[in-house]
Formats: sequence, C-alpha cells, structure tokens
Amino acid sequence: MRRAVCPGSYDPIHKGHLEIIARATNLFDEVVVAVSTNYSKKYMFTEADRLEMVRESVSGLAGIRVEGMGDGLLAGFCREVGAEAIVKGLRSSLDYQYEVPMAAMNRHLTGVETVFLTADTRYTHLSSTLVKEVQALGGDVSDFLPKAALRRLGTGR
Repeated sequence: MRRAVCPGSYDPIHKGHLEIIARATNLFDEVVVAVSTNYSKKYMFTEADRLEMVRESVSGLAGIRVEGMGDGLLAGFCREVGAEAIVKGLRSSLDYQYEVPMAAMNRHLTGVETVFLTADTRYTHLSSTLVKEVQALGGDVSDFLPKAALRRLGTGR
C-alpha cells in the first residue's frame, strides 16, 4: 500500500487544503491528514476542534484517515504511520523556497520523499492566516471554507 501524509495545522482547513488532499488521493492508496501543532503559533481552534473539522471536511473522500501528529518531527510521524511520501501544496515560489530545505531534511532523516502539488489557481492566495484575518475584520470568507469551518467560525450556512 502506498501511503502519504498531508501535514498542516488546518486552523482552519480551507478549500485550498481540501483540493491538495483530494488530488493526493489520486496518487496514493491512503492519505493520512496529519493535524500538527506548532507551539510558536497562536491557534484559533484547539487540536480536538481542528481534528473534528478536518474529519468532517474530508468525510466524502475515500482513502483518507485523519490523525493528530503529536509532538516530534514530521519525518518520525511518517515512519510511525508507514508513509513513503509527504504531500505539500505550493502556492508560489516563496512556498517552494520554504519547503525545499524541509523536504531535504525529511529525506535525510528517514528517506521519506516530498511530493509537491501546485495549487489550483482559485486558491493560490489562500492561507489560514489570511482567512482568519479577513473574517475577524468582517469580510466574507464563505467562498474559501468548507461548511465545517464556517460553522465553527460562526458564519456557517
């Protein structure tokens, strides 16, 4: 079985994330969506809320399991779940520059490869940070978020 990990904090999950996750299911038998916690970030949602939001958002896709990544390195998590690849979405060359050193380190540590998927042009401007900022300032983010995230932001339809 070919297994990949799609890591992220998913605070909140948005349609750009979902598009990459869905495409990853076409390349791998199983995709583990790893909800991570970066302790230097301030989160809007708890890890439990983010796990539930992601599970609800991907429930219509086959071949996906959602897990909390826990403490430790992504490469170690990949080894634990038996993943041979990490799937990352790239929105721009800045994402590429940020992700390449991490991909090289993950490959060095455990041999896990990183597969980069370019984001659909509808979502190249999206980030969870931007969505939260726009929503906090009264902007409409309903085009960018799945229903599970909209409900948790109090803007659900």
